[in-house]
Amino acid sequence: MAMGFGRRNNEEIVKEEVVVWDCTSDTCKCWIRDNFKSSETPKCPICGSDMVKTTRELQVVNNNSIYSK
Repeated sequence: MAMGFGRRNNEEIVKEEVVVWDCTSDTCKCWIRDNFKSSETPKCPICGSDMVKTTRELQVVNNNSIYSK
């Protein structure tokens, strides 16, 4: 009898260009998806530095939270 623990997910990973916010600190690698930010111009949740808007090629993730707007 085979166990299903090693089974691979056969669904295709859908990627698209996504707006994100990158931390401006040289020592911090934090970034946040735009649709998950907590304010209009977020501060880094890790180090408190300013963040800049940019884009990345990422897996599609939807945020259905009422607080994400």
